Amino acid sequence: MPAATLLPGRYVKLIQVYTRRGALIPGRVLHAHLIINGLACSAQVAAKLLAFYASCKELVCARKLFDEIPKSNIRGWVAVIGSYACNGYYGEAMGVFGEMHKLGMKCDRIILPSVLKACGQLCDLETGKKLHATAYRSGFQYDAFVMCALICMYSNCGMVGRARNVFNVMMDRDLVSLNALVNGYVQNGFVREALSLVEEMKSLGMKPDIVTWNTLIRGFSQENNDVMIQLIFRRMESSGVKPDVISWTTIISGLAQNFRSREALSAFREMLRMRLLPAEATISGLLSASACVADLRRGKEFHGFSVVMGFETSLHVRSALIDMYAKCGLISEAMYLFEGMSERSTVTWNSMIFGFANHGYCHESIEFFCQMLREEVKPDHLTFTAAFTACAHAGMVDVGKSLFQLMQEKHNIKPRSEHYASMVDLLGRAGMVAEAYDFIQGMPTEPDSFVWGALLGACRLHNCLDLAEVAAKHLAKLEPKSSGSSVLLGNLYRDSSKWENAMKVKNMMKKRKLRRFLGCSWIEV
Repeated sequence: MPAATLLPGRYVKLIQVYTRRGALIPGRVLHAHLIINGLACSAQVAAKLLAFYASCKELVCARKLFDEIPKSNIRGWVAVIGSYACNGYYGEAMGVFGEMHKLGMKCDRIILPSVLKACGQLCDLETGKKLHATAYRSGFQYDAFVMCALICMYSNCGMVGRARNVFNVMMDRDLVSLNALVNGYVQNGFVREALSLVEEMKSLGMKPDIVTWNTLIRGFSQENNDVMIQLIFRRMESSGVKPDVISWTTIISGLAQNFRSREALSAFREMLRMRLLPAEATISGLLSASACVADLRRGKEFHGFSVVMGFETSLHVRSALIDMYAKCGLISEAMYLFEGMSERSTVTWNSMIFGFANHGYCHESIEFFCQMLREEVKPDHLTFTAAFTACAHAGMVDVGKSLFQLMQEKHNIKPRSEHYASMVDLLGRAGMVAEAYDFIQGMPTEPDSFVWGALLGACRLHNCLDLAEVAAKHLAKLEPKSSGSSVLLGNLYRDSSKWENAMKVKNMMKKRKLRRFLGCSWIEV
């Protein structure tokens, strides 16, 4: 039956159409038809079905299908590892890769970039180094796709020097590899080195594109460096590249992150003057600027603007709206928008969990966290930070300890500095100051100022003088120009009627010229 041999190829094309359209229901119907007719076992068809379910973010279905096909089908491994990596399930991607390795299957040039991406996102440098060696043994050092993945992996792991070494040994360096390294420099805080690299490549005849310039703008925006941003704009124009919506959106987002909401609004007006229509990300940035200073009036204006532009139903804009209303204290409005969403991202859930926690609805915050897990939404490090905040404010020590364990064991999230600081704050607020100090002593990394600051705050709250002196000593080493720890310690001495020690702290501050900044408040009239 010659016609039957053509069927799988025709079905493959139809699956590809459904994949591009994201047509989940017709795709499921087609899958059922293929099963009934015995065509779903075809290696080519199964691989396309895997890619289809992955593109629709139906990863459970993709994994189930993968488990049913022969493991000798390399296309299946490519599809499932790639789908996990592309959708942020990096731990799962590494797990499947481990299964593949145990079966003795070789890693090819298509799978390797996906696994390297997962390594970078998980900061798994050791595995990344092993994959680097594998790439060289397999002769992939001339593959631009693999080499760019190595640059991104090392950059995400904070090893920008190694990323530069990979770039230097590339035979054919192109704009994609240049942009990957420029982004690596910027995300690790080496913006001037990124600019030097761009100038060096320009001298060798490589012309930066809009992506290159926008990455540099992002870096200098994060540094709050207006002079360099203006310089980048001039160099863009001299190179024949006009700033686009992304350029202005990057500036607006940078100003918002640095709590310069008025300047963010001015930049938005300038963007409109240049006859550039805002994108969804632009509105999200403006809403973030309003949220940072709890400017509800301005936030409502941008909400109205998003409705006029047709962006209100966008996932990113709706998430930014929820965050803005939550930070401004309108939890009911944030909840209304949340319940009206057909699709919710991790960011959306985080905004609600933080909103509840920061306004005293701590039990509701934890309930939302549990609901998020029940709906199988993958939490990230910020999700757990929000949950720890709720636990600390409500004194839920046992719940906090359980979540700290859950974060590592089930969700494979390595604790960051903010998580350790949150746990110290949780224990300290509950009066378990000695246990908080023991917790710090057991940390696998060196405690930073946030961790010691949380302990000092707990000591001040519970009048624990001995540990306060320890915390203040560490803070003085980490932040020698900051007066905060000295002020807290001095207050603690005064509360304990240790006037001589309090005077010593005051004299030390004068000697080191440490200024005590007065607190301030503001109201909107």
